[in-house]
Amino acid sequence: MRSHLLALTMAAGLLFPSGGFAAADNAAQPATETKSTESGQAMTAGVVKKVDKAAGKVTISHEPIEKLGMPKMTMVYRVKDPSMLDRLKEGDRIRFVVEKVNGLFTVMEFETAN
Repeated sequence: MRSHLLALTMAAGLLFPSGGFAAADNAAQPATETKSTESGQAMTAGVVKKVDKAAGKVTISHEPIEKLGMPKMTMVYRVKDPSMLDRLKEGDRIRFVVEKVNGLFTVMEFETAN
């Protein structure tokens, strides 16, 4: 029984090497996240598509957000503080941190990108 388990484990290692191809693919990808100066959390690059002050929301087209398992997409987010929306306008390139707060994806902080 142990020899069968060992053989299966070895075969799986050959078929699915840990890190081999995936690491090479990731190395070729440009970095889409940078560290935040305020919180130390990874920031994601994005472009503001719409600011809805009345609803307290912002629409952002952004790169993948790995910590949340989100692919590159355009999505509407709430903001932690409605006054954040006063500093955003359509077309702004930003880096931002998003977290799930009370079940809703919320922009916690952002900074403009050049």
